Amino acid sequence: MRSNADRGRGLGAAAIGVGAMGVGELIAATRGDSLIDAIGRVLTDTAPVPVVETTVALSGKHDKIVTRLGVGAGAVAATVGLGTLSDRARTPAVAAFGAAAAGLGLRRPTRSPATVAGATVAAGVLGIGLRRRPRGLFGALVWAGVGAGLLAAARALNRDYDRRQDEAIHRVGPMGGISMVPQDGLEDEPGLSSLITGNRSFYVADVNLSPPRIDPTRWRLSVTGKVAHPLRLSLAELAADAVEFDAVMVCVHNRPGERRAGNGRWYGVPLAKVLAHAIPETGATRLVTRAVDGYTISLPVEPLRSGAWPGYVVIGVNGEPLSPEHGFPARVFVPGLYGQYTGAKWLAELELTDDSHVDYWWKRGWTPEPMWVTPQARIDVTAPGRAAAGTTSIAGVAWAPPHGVDAVELRIDEGDWRPVDLGTEIAPAAWRRWRTTIELPSGEHTVQARAISRSGEIQDGTPRAPFPSGPTGFHTVTIEV
Repeated sequence: MRSNADRGRGLGAAAIGVGAMGVGELIAATRGDSLIDAIGRVLTDTAPVPVVETTVALSGKHDKIVTRLGVGAGAVAATVGLGTLSDRARTPAVAAFGAAAAGLGLRRPTRSPATVAGATVAAGVLGIGLRRRPRGLFGALVWAGVGAGLLAAARALNRDYDRRQDEAIHRVGPMGGISMVPQDGLEDEPGLSSLITGNRSFYVADVNLSPPRIDPTRWRLSVTGKVAHPLRLSLAELAADAVEFDAVMVCVHNRPGERRAGNGRWYGVPLAKVLAHAIPETGATRLVTRAVDGYTISLPVEPLRSGAWPGYVVIGVNGEPLSPEHGFPARVFVPGLYGQYTGAKWLAELELTDDSHVDYWWKRGWTPEPMWVTPQARIDVTAPGRAAAGTTSIAGVAWAPPHGVDAVELRIDEGDWRPVDLGTEIAPAAWRRWRTTIELPSGEHTVQARAISRSGEIQDGTPRAPFPSGPTGFHTVTIEV
């Protein structure tokens, strides 16, 4: 059993860990960086795939918060472990700990002098604190309180940087517009997802814990590699050739019934037009979309060049510039491909190269082939019918980009599939809303939905996890009548 002295030493070491973390985070934040986020990115890049997939599945849209909490808890636990070492063993261990943390600041994509400085000073504070242990509960509370205060100050500094970024984006002005809000005839259905997903409601999924901040006045999109005419394009030059299009974007981790999908009215330049200006050379078979932090997603050149795949350099959505979380100032989007495969956010470069390029996700075990979104239907509403007593209204959304949804069907209690009414299609690549009213006897019932693509593909009902080939299965809900 642990003695009170052991517990006191553990509490003191944990408090020192909070204090050291606060110092490091505040120093990094003076330049708008984050030591915690740098460590979190490394964990995301290097953790075993089952760990990453389990975290994503359990945490959902809160995955970034969970990762930050994990980094904090891990740092505190490591400090407690260092506190159990002898003085002779602890000094080199703390030095190694600090060197490893400082190394994060030199590693792409989190390369930052402020992060290096923060990690180095945090290691020094850690070593001093563990040599001069806080005395009693009061000493531990002081360390923990100061650390918490420094973390709050760092957060305030980063929020100020975020505010300035938002102001810079606001000055860019509108990007396209939704002067005529699309309608599909199902506007009167309570609880049904909006036909166009609001920007604040759109899901966010990427490996960065916080988005990079980019000055729109200095930013240029470079088109390089195997091209006859290299290009450097500003936001204004891209906007001159931009068009609007409606399309659903789906995360590869979107299991049936989940909400990692959103339908937007996007504003972007067709990749076919960009490539026509650049003129790909012989041997240019891959288009590498590269983010400002070096992250890459590559796509085959030929279908993008011919227009068989309608890809875009997107600079706006729903009448506004992209938000930082969604890739400001530009991202690549190929409607019909899962988000993880459709192109990089925070775009800096389009490089035409050969097939020797290897993407980030290929190294993590995902399939290197472009992964297309499969037909999927989601149930949003199961409520007492308004048209007649004793009926149940069931409604939802379905998607099958890029070809479009041809039909949605429901199955009650493993019975026969029955068709439902579809809302008006606003675009084949967009999602399509649906609803029906059915009579059900009293009791508990299981309802399943499936979508059928205009290309003839029927939604696969076999339950399958997202990794490594994308999720399948039917959205299934239980209702009580």
